[in-house]
Amino acid sequence: MQTSSNPWITAPPGAADEEIPAAHVPPAAAISAPLRGIVEPDAADRLASRSMTGTATVWVVGTHGGAGENRVADLLNGARPTGHCWPVPDDGSRPGVLLVCRADIRGLTTAQSALTQWASGAAPVVELIGLAVLADAPGKTPKALRDFAAIVGGGAPRLWLLPWVEAWRHHGPTTTPPARDYQRFVTDIAALATEPKHQSLKGLSS
Repeated sequence: MQTSSNPWITAPPGAADEEIPAAHVPPAAAISAPLRGIVEPDAADRLASRSMTGTATVWVVGTHGGAGENRVADLLNGARPTGHCWPVPDDGSRPGVLLVCRADIRGLTTAQSALTQWASGAAPVVELIGLAVLADAPGKTPKALRDFAAIVGGGAPRLWLLPWVEAWRHHGPTTTPPARDYQRFVTDIAALATEPKHQSLKGLSS
């Protein structure tokens, strides 16, 4: 049996030394639904739930203040931010959710708690699309934080690592940044939002 590369399931030797791609759709071994045996986080570390009216192609959930929830929602056609809460649509549908955090220790820790909440079954029933980690500063993210992002992202169906956008610091336009990573990210999410639930994304971001 082949060993999984997902650190939430098992971490093979040397996994922390691997370079993490800028945008990445994990292999089939990635967590795609809540798992037995995952212990829910303490109440203080859980995201709240919020009733939402209307619809969205995807609900963008920032796991902490300043995560970039509104910025990311502006990039994605038909997406809506939730105010850092799990969405509970008023029509009883199963919402598609994208978690968003910053690539600093606080952001990644809150994302880890949110993913643990979802994986334990303590979150509302959602179709979790994945986790987008936005750079928290210009330049290359330190290796320790890249490694931690890889570990945290192993608890999501998909992981995108997105670079710093200087224009946003100066309240620039919210059109899609020219960086290839963002173009690919928007394309991935658009495909996920239009495909049937639970259908794989083979070939995306390759």
